[in-house]
Amino acid sequence: MLIPVPSQIGYPALAALILGESAGLPLPGETALITAGGLAAGGHLALPIVILVAGCAAVVGDTVGYWLGRRGGRAFLLRDGFGAIHRRHAVERADTFFARYGVATVFFGRWVPGVRIVAAVMAGATRMPWPRFALANAAGAFAWAATVATLAMLAGPNGSLALAAGGLALGGLTLAAGWWKHRRNMRVATTQV
Repeated sequence: MLIPVPSQIGYPALAALILGESAGLPLPGETALITAGGLAAGGHLALPIVILVAGCAAVVGDTVGYWLGRRGGRAFLLRDGFGAIHRRHAVERADTFFARYGVATVFFGRWVPGVRIVAAVMAGATRMPWPRFALANAAGAFAWAATVATLAMLAGPNGSLALAAGGLALGGLTLAAGWWKHRRNMRVATTQV
């Protein structure tokens, strides 16, 4: 790693980024986990603590996201205004999808960029039963934290830095593509009106 990070900063930063991302904010939680794995390879952080912190932060963040979705997410997504057609269509698709694949989506969505940010909120908004969500969420959070952190540690400090940079670049490209698609859909919708 180019910059050594003391553990008294590393663990709280890791927890905050993963918790925020899991609660639905577009933050680089997985990139932080990859970086923490690289710091563990360099001896700056301890891998078991990285996994524990990341798993707990993911569970707490997803729980917050689930309850936000459950308490007001559906009404928020179905309201009139900017992007209403797209949001309503997304909720309709999510209702069908979560009815069939809810547990698998919560568990495996942890490894999919973009899905990781919205899975918990959509699980709450689609009224996925809490016990099923909580079990799939906890299992997925700790499995994700263990596999990503361990692979980053095995890649070493420089390899994990390259993986983190690649993750940030992929996130930027995904945001740009989503923005471009949204703009295109808005142009099509305004020409049809």
